[in-house]
Amino acid sequence: MGFRDFMLLFAVCFVWGLNLVVTRWVVADAGVPPIFFAGVRFAGIALVLIPFLLPAPRHMGILFAIAMCMGAVHFALLFMGLANAEASAVSVTGQLGVPFATLMSMAFLGETVGWRRGLGIMLAFAGVTLIAFDPGSFSVSFGLIYVIVSAFVGASGGILMKKMAPISALQLQAWLGLFSFAPLLAFSALTESGQVSAFMEGGWLVWVATAFAVLGVSVFGHGAYYSLIKKYDISLLSPLTLMTPIWGVVLAVSLLGEPLTLRLVVGAAISLSGVFVIAIRRNRALPEAALPEKARIAR
Repeated sequence: MGFRDFMLLFAVCFVWGLNLVVTRWVVADAGVPPIFFAGVRFAGIALVLIPFLLPAPRHMGILFAIAMCMGAVHFALLFMGLANAEASAVSVTGQLGVPFATLMSMAFLGETVGWRRGLGIMLAFAGVTLIAFDPGSFSVSFGLIYVIVSAFVGASGGILMKKMAPISALQLQAWLGLFSFAPLLAFSALTESGQVSAFMEGGWLVWVATAFAVLGVSVFGHGAYYSLIKKYDISLLSPLTLMTPIWGVVLAVSLLGEPLTLRLVVGAAISLSGVFVIAIRRNRALPEAALPEKARIAR
């Protein structure tokens, strides 16, 4: 990979890692309800990417199901997780989308997994278990349960993508936004309160965070990553995308003041080692299985 392309991937991973920290601040510190913020984010994506809606892809029913998995449901759960768990732990736990996708490609697409990827899957789950479980109080982080379920739902969307004709990253983002924002805002109206006032009272920082999520993450991040996918093999790119959770931990500690505990460091090392093993072993049935969740959405 050329130096310029590597720096582009470096910037994309930095943006993705920073986005988790920014979202954590919006839904936890600024107090914006998480489902409402997810709905506003997707409304912004749909608005900005209107030109990419056409020509309309085929199999709209499947596309709607993909939008629910990769869009509305996945991000509702992820943002609820960020409202109840530290961004550093979420950035590592979210990588479970990789082993989930691999397991589902075995169950539904006939993929064969050898002992190396089997070991990687076990390491990925073991590391997250160490992070999520507090042996001192015999309790499990409730927020990280949301994140684990969101990773499973997002990986399910990757399986559904096999039923569709290829679609560009920005067109997929446009349809995810269009299909997702209304269900999210409707569900927010039923389950949350004070959404608009919290968003407006958050001031310019919340508005900048929203613009960053739309333009920085969905337009620049996913668009740039898709351009790299067209140039390089996934087996090269997927291990490098592990810079994303590393940035997530570093930025959460430095910007939000989250504690860097020994349990987090050891759990992250174990889990990301497992994800790395999965990423470097080619999945013939579902190549995207080796990609972290946000990277798969870029397809």
